[in-house]
Amino acid sequence: MRIGIFFGGPSREREISYAGGKTAFEHLDKSLFQPVPVFVDSFGRFILLRKEWMYQTSIRDFYPAPASQREGYLTYVESLPQLAQEEVPASVGTLITPDEFKGYFDFALLAMHGPDCEDGAIQGLLEWYRIPYSGPGLMGSAVGIDKVLQNEMIALANGQQKRMAVVTHQQWQKEDRGVLFAKLKETLDLPLVVKAPHQGSSIGVAIVKNDAYDDFVAAINQCFFQLEVPTEAWHRLAKEEKHHWAQRVTNLDEGIGFPVVAGGTTLYHPQELVTYLDAQQQGTSLIASSNAEDQVLLEEFVNGQEFSCGCIQFDDGTPLALPPTEVVKIVEVFDFNAKYRPGTTRKRIPVGTSLENNRNIQRHIATVFQRLGMNVCARIDGFLTADDTVLLHDPNTIPGMSPSSLIFKQMAEIGLSVTHAITYFIRQSIRERIRTGKGTWELRSLLEKLDQNITAAHQQDWPKVGIVFSATDEQYAQARAAYSQLNAEGKARPVVVLKQGEENYFILPNQLMFKESVDEVLAQLQTQRDALIEETVQKAAPITTFYAGAVQAEVAWVADLSSIDRVENWIVLSPANV
Repeated sequence: MRIGIFFGGPSREREISYAGGKTAFEHLDKSLFQPVPVFVDSFGRFILLRKEWMYQTSIRDFYPAPASQREGYLTYVESLPQLAQEEVPASVGTLITPDEFKGYFDFALLAMHGPDCEDGAIQGLLEWYRIPYSGPGLMGSAVGIDKVLQNEMIALANGQQKRMAVVTHQQWQKEDRGVLFAKLKETLDLPLVVKAPHQGSSIGVAIVKNDAYDDFVAAINQCFFQLEVPTEAWHRLAKEEKHHWAQRVTNLDEGIGFPVVAGGTTLYHPQELVTYLDAQQQGTSLIASSNAEDQVLLEEFVNGQEFSCGCIQFDDGTPLALPPTEVVKIVEVFDFNAKYRPGTTRKRIPVGTSLENNRNIQRHIATVFQRLGMNVCARIDGFLTADDTVLLHDPNTIPGMSPSSLIFKQMAEIGLSVTHAITYFIRQSIRERIRTGKGTWELRSLLEKLDQNITAAHQQDWPKVGIVFSATDEQYAQARAAYSQLNAEGKARPVVVLKQGEENYFILPNQLMFKESVDEVLAQLQTQRDALIEETVQKAAPITTFYAGAVQAEVAWVADLSSIDRVENWIVLSPANV
């Protein structure tokens, strides 16, 4: 089956999407699927990307072409609007239109995030052209992108009570901000959590911790994606400082992005913004993203254990909540940079609480997943408070897809590798598209053929390939990479062995290949599996068996490698191999 892997898009999360697209491209089961990378640019064009560009660090490494960049700035293509009328360079890829999709792929695997990408827009386009796609359908996607609507619907689904308020852009620009701050403090108390309601990846999130008016104004402006630039302060900056500031506005992880609107004029390039500000003589300039939010969401600050919990489905659509992950933050504000910067959080599965509390979290997750019209897969965040109350927020219908993403870690606990998880996303999505009653018999045929191929793959007597590594983070990282590569190739069964001393070899189960360090692996060698995880593994057995076959559940000790049956080839890692 040909799988179009869609990534990029116009949203602020396009770099996270690029990382997810690379994961799908590298980890897709090549014995079942043929990957077809489809890069969606900021103009909404669909480009069959040349495969060599799937190994870059950033979209801006290849698009727009480096020769197109000007005046010392590194921009995205929307800062060069004239390129929308030009041909896509053949060195980048081939432009295709939606009516041509069926000639290139049979299924669209969506690794895109944010507005236009997981709000039902691209999903609706694909339904129009009868292309099955991954993830929830139109209703689940529409709910999953709107944090205000989510809060209201979650409250209806599980009865939770969580204080919130909404500030519109009109209110913000016309009302007395001091009075507004006082009202919000009275309604919600401090700290205030401020969110841009249509963003993900912790973009547009701020916390007003102190009773400080300036902090409040900065947080609201941040979540409206607008800047207030005092003219006097601007003119005091040196030329290099202005250039650096304009580049930061361009960067999607720290700025509001381009185009921007200033004084009623749309500015596309950072140098245009610098020129505009240089021409101002007095007052304060309001600079707003052309894709600014029209309202911001404010929530009460919840003290408690923070968690994130994925939910998938059985074949009949019944939800299965995965083991929840507790996210212990080491930084004060969990924004975009904190979320994706190493060392800002510690994670543990399940939440460090009682078995009954973890069961209760799973019950709430499954209920909200089902009643909000979601399907295939979603990740829902929440808090467990000191009085054991579960408060949920921010359902994410297309979870991040880096190999270390929480959804993959949680699916690993039930025995699925990244490759198996992606196969699940594809297969269950076809099952859910059948339920819409569009192209039903064609989709049933596609599903039947895929099921036959999955079953046939399990019946193959694949050779085993052993991967032996010592207890260092360096070798553990390489062992994980080799493990993932062998799973994706689909022609051998990897057996991962941790060597300790000369006579201690530990055969590791799948879930221990998804830890953040080798120390976590060592800590679990002699640890009994958590009761909640064991329960979830038993519930998930039909899913795990279908997608992964018989899997090893526990650590196994052997005295020497020769006692491991039928390993035809060994990959023995050493510092020289890394």
